[in-house]
Amino acid sequence: MRAPRPAASAPAPARALSRRGVLTAVGALGLGGLLAACGSDGDSASDGGGATNSPAGGGTWRFKDDRGTTAEADRTPKRLVAFVGAAAALHDLGIECAGVFGPTKLKNGKPDPRAGGIDVDKVTILGNTYPQFDVERYAGLRPDLLIAQMTDPPALWYVPEESAEKVESLAPSVGILTTKSSLTHVIGRFADLAKSLGADLTADPVTSAEERFKSASVTLRRAAGAAGAKGRGGLKVMVVSASADILYVAAPDAFTDLRYYESLGVEFVTPSKTGAGGFWHELSWENADMYEADLILVDNREGNLQPADLKKTKPTWARLPAVRADRTFPWAVEERYSHAGYAPRIEQLAAALGQPAPVSS
Repeated sequence: MRAPRPAASAPAPARALSRRGVLTAVGALGLGGLLAACGSDGDSASDGGGATNSPAGGGTWRFKDDRGTTAEADRTPKRLVAFVGAAAALHDLGIECAGVFGPTKLKNGKPDPRAGGIDVDKVTILGNTYPQFDVERYAGLRPDLLIAQMTDPPALWYVPEESAEKVESLAPSVGILTTKSSLTHVIGRFADLAKSLGADLTADPVTSAEERFKSASVTLRRAAGAAGAKGRGGLKVMVVSASADILYVAAPDAFTDLRYYESLGVEFVTPSKTGAGGFWHELSWENADMYEADLILVDNREGNLQPADLKKTKPTWARLPAVRADRTFPWAVEERYSHAGYAPRIEQLAAALGQPAPVSS
């Protein structure tokens, strides 16, 4: 069993969650019908049960999550606690959380990129690395609702298995599935939840972010088309996560963002086989050159080896054509699921595709 975040120093929901069958997550990993102008990525969406979701206001609040469970309260939840990525997505939509858990601060005390726009000094952090989760402090917040992403339902991401029953007994919970789904659907599910909690989805920051996302998607489609036209085989993109002993090559169909990019015309390297769960092909460094790629996206999470270190320490990496051509770029595998979160990532990928012609054609 492998860690949700495949790195030698992974703080992973690795050990405990792997016992539930989670091999990887990537917040990762990740808006329903919000992109009519840009097209859909065509993945089947899970039944979010939208008809059972009640708007914020008086009376009983209900929300049917991606486990098929309906969370209920006699009023709209106000004291929210969430996995940091979920809290960041809600923040972009105007909903704030009182507490968070998961990677919130880096070792130097600065905000982890996964915290998005959250003021990390003003929220209660229940645990920064897995399996940290301060149950007593959580109870002290008197939470109305617990919110987390899921990679392997019904397990909630970063909620330790050994304390999950206690944690989930203290407040209703909502789980949003973020793997092997449509990116647009996942963003849409967080928007549905935010709306039920009182968010104004017509607010300028929200609609501006959506427009930027749409515009970026159009730009990426054009860039992918132009890159494909440059060579007979097109421009191949490989997506990886690197540890000291293993190079993990991502299966694009397992990750919601990669699925979306593929629907816009980006051509990915597809591993010939994957491990259990279908997320990665694990390669020893001696076999790092198994797949040809013109551009490589590298998992940028803290604890994973990055291109500069890899170039110095892994000769097989340094010899890869894309590396020699300086065509490696960061992959934010646990980006928050909002238009504000993903618009810059799509723009960055479009810019990367627009760089010099393929090196392996």
